Amino acid sequence: MTASTLFDLSGAVALVTGASSGLGRRFARVLAENGASVVLVARRQERLEAVAVEIEAKGGKALPVVADMVKRTEIAKAFDDAQAKFGPVTVLVNNAGIAKPQSFLGMREETWRQTLDINLDAVVAASQEAARRMVASAGGAIVNIASILSFGAQKGNLAYAVSKAAVLQATRAMALELAPKGVRVNAIAPGYFSTEINADYLASPQGEAMSRAMPMGRFGQEGELDGALLLLASRAGSFITGATIVVDGGHILAIPER
Repeated sequence: MTASTLFDLSGAVALVTGASSGLGRRFARVLAENGASVVLVARRQERLEAVAVEIEAKGGKALPVVADMVKRTEIAKAFDDAQAKFGPVTVLVNNAGIAKPQSFLGMREETWRQTLDINLDAVVAASQEAARRMVASAGGAIVNIASILSFGAQKGNLAYAVSKAAVLQATRAMALELAPKGVRVNAIAPGYFSTEINADYLASPQGEAMSRAMPMGRFGQEGELDGALLLLASRAGSFITGATIVVDGGHILAIPER
């Protein structure tokens, strides 16, 4: 079997949350370029439509759906819209997330609640909606986007680290229950990647100092997550479930030394 056949997603229907910018935008484009019909979900309609235009300009299929992923009724509607347009969702990428750094002593309750709502509760809710439909059809794959902070703490980022650590445990628990039902659940834990959202900071003196301290001496580029995503979404990863792929240029190796 050739690599192009092994990673081919023709016939797949992929729903990507947080698809209007950053890594989510990249994930949606990569899945579409490899044959999947892609459902783009986020809250900013204009940005979603722009991503859909990019995908369609290259011959892909895309459906922008405006939804707030913390509301279960809107999650269900996004899956309904996807099914009406392309058929049942076979791949879910839980990418939507936020980070609002604050000291533990100064952290506001609304910051804690909003971070857990988006980074954890929405992942569980979307996965449950997807899994119920996948079990009723031909199975599927769920890919949760975690973080290297799932493994190590960082000062001033308690809510984010807790939420991403919980995503890993949720991934394992879901994988264990869904494996006999034909649904695979895995996670990707990215390190620091340069995107349109953080490019200015990573190019600052502070960001440059951080990159020099990393084992590979640089930040990741968006394309360096493509392989992990395609592996977990396609038949190439058909015997992989409950796993987490760390893509961080070796950064996590240095966390215990800090």
